[in-house]
Amino acid sequence: MRPARSLLRLIHFFRRPKVFDRTLVLVLGLPGLLLVPVMLAVGNTVGNTAQVLTALPYLAAVAVLLMRRHRPVLVTALVAAIDVVGVTTDVTPSSNVPTLVAYYSLGRYTAGRTTAIAAAGAFAAYATVLELDQVTGGWVMALFNVGVPVGIGQIVRLRSELHERGRREAADAAVSAERRRIARELHDVVAHHITVINALVGGARATLPAEQEVTRNALESAEQTARQAMSEMRRLLDVLRADGHEGPDAATGVGADRLPTLIKQASSAGLPAHLTVTGEPVSLPAVVDHAVYRIVQEALTNTRKHAPGARASVRLAYEPDAVEVEVLDDGSAKGSETPGFGLGGMAERVALCGGRLSTGPRAPQGGFRVHARIPLETP
Repeated sequence: MRPARSLLRLIHFFRRPKVFDRTLVLVLGLPGLLLVPVMLAVGNTVGNTAQVLTALPYLAAVAVLLMRRHRPVLVTALVAAIDVVGVTTDVTPSSNVPTLVAYYSLGRYTAGRTTAIAAAGAFAAYATVLELDQVTGGWVMALFNVGVPVGIGQIVRLRSELHERGRREAADAAVSAERRRIARELHDVVAHHITVINALVGGARATLPAEQEVTRNALESAEQTARQAMSEMRRLLDVLRADGHEGPDAATGVGADRLPTLIKQASSAGLPAHLTVTGEPVSLPAVVDHAVYRIVQEALTNTRKHAPGARASVRLAYEPDAVEVEVLDDGSAKGSETPGFGLGGMAERVALCGGRLSTGPRAPQGGFRVHARIPLETP
């Protein structure tokens, strides 16, 4: 499994835009870089000079590709100019690899009118040069050499945009669902306390002497306010559930004491994980208790989804004034790919509790880290 993770890290390293572009330029330019000194060392013959002259425009076109993501139109113009000059002077043939890469980049990193104008200009230049050079079917060749790579780039760009749009929509839906779930948990917690307050106020009102009419009226008003708050909370919860089209919430009753069961479930699902608890366990507020459980649950889900074959460790630390939860894994995919959408829900929960959340790749050992510190109210 370790060689597979090393291979994945290597693949993700070369998928970085700057690394990929520099590697591409190096691979394409290496033959030309080797050709020039060899030809110069052999001797100054007519054939060697022609080969050196062929290599120099090629190397210039390859070097320009370093800007292909940020300046695709400029790269297209420069490469086309180099190619046209090479064809006109019979120094280099047309439609070499750097030219095709430049046109692909034009379609991949530009859109709409910019792509059409730049592609039309390149086609006109090539068609004109080939026709003047009396190449049979020159305009057809120019159309093929420009249109195909630009078209492929456009298709890849559109697919990437659709994928990114779907990812954003899924992320927004996940955050909205998490907010609804937080609202339901708040309802359960706050409703319990309001009910207790209402019962205590009612008991106090019932034990008051008859002559304390002002105090009795104040307590009766407090009871009515509590009942009204409960009614409004229920109506808001009904709206949330109707909007989400979800059934009853399963979050009630989950908390830090359920983490060992969650760890066993993760291990059974193929994610080796272990739990470490430090400090003296205390009874956590319900909102904090739910948040701790959900943070660990979502972090393990993301590890299983984005870093198959990884191992995870969970640390729960009880402090006098706060509780800390940390989830680490040794996977390789999270360092370069977008993690699970539940990170937005984690942030919502931790912010609700007044805590701090930090997530990101672990360096230099690799993997991913989720860490939250949530303060506890002092009695």
